[in-house]
Amino acid sequence: MLRRALPLLVLAVLLTLAGCPKPTDTTTTPTDLPKDPTKTETAPPAGEVYDIAVVPKGTAYSFWKVVKAGAEAAGKEFGGKIEWTGPAEETDVARQVSIIENAISKKVDAIVMAACDAKALAPKVKAAMDAGIPVITIDSGIATDDALSFVATDNVKGAREGTEKLIELIGGKGRIGAIPFIKGAATSDMREEGFNEAVKGNPTVEAVEPLYSQGDAAKAMKAAENMMTANPDLKGIFAANEPGAIGAAQAIKQRGKAGEVKLVAFDAADAEINALKDGVIQALVVQDPFKMGYEGVRLAIEAIQGKQVDKRVDTGVTLVTMDNFNDPAIQELLFPQIEE
Repeated sequence: MLRRALPLLVLAVLLTLAGCPKPTDTTTTPTDLPKDPTKTETAPPAGEVYDIAVVPKGTAYSFWKVVKAGAEAAGKEFGGKIEWTGPAEETDVARQVSIIENAISKKVDAIVMAACDAKALAPKVKAAMDAGIPVITIDSGIATDDALSFVATDNVKGAREGTEKLIELIGGKGRIGAIPFIKGAATSDMREEGFNEAVKGNPTVEAVEPLYSQGDAAKAMKAAENMMTANPDLKGIFAANEPGAIGAAQAIKQRGKAGEVKLVAFDAADAEINALKDGVIQALVVQDPFKMGYEGVRLAIEAIQGKQVDKRVDTGVTLVTMDNFNDPAIQELLFPQIEE
């Protein structure tokens, strides 16, 4: 920042000593200068870039690629350098713990993370906060209140609405099953909770024993096969995430039960969208992963700057069927424009 006050003061003293009248000061101090309309309040000082570690709970599926795009968009807009590092598999808790520990050791400016395990990652979040590194959790939170903010879908509500749609599709009665992903992962637990709430609200519907996919499409396929084998009268399946949906759709299709065993699933990967078009999936519970990544980084930068951030940010959920598939807003949500 240029400092003009000192030269003006020297000039004024010299003129006074010379017996000349003091010139009128028409300059402005730096605080009076008009704000650059292209700059946001969240942007760092000129030339400064914040180091933001963004740690997803997995990197294998398209959902996380969209989260990354949102994080990078916010970093570009607000002056953050994004370090994107996560375990390949969502079950690799030890790897994620190591990544967080490394980020703390490097003294990054902030951490944005989706926890593989709500309890296992809680001590690491506290360690980061104790070290003066603000932590924003996205998608999957932790078991304690230590993170500054949680940016995510209302997973209970989304799962409840998706299951209610499934119940509608089966005519309001019969047996249905859920395929959550990882017991103990906050997001999975909340979606299972939403499923159970919907079933309890419909006494003519019975839930069979849930089977877990471990966040793996092949395991989800096996889970769906086992569920249909154990329950020949099964009328519907609720798959709680992308790999669960892909695996369940494959199992249903292979058994020739597309349309007979209804399938409602979270997320909107290309394979899921194609299964929706083909009639194997009847409805998708669509999140906004781009917004999760974007808001996570934006709030992290605000926290670095000492600003107060909202404790909870709901990124919304939309139920997509072939009835509303071609709506412009739905198309934009399903096919976000991502810079490569």
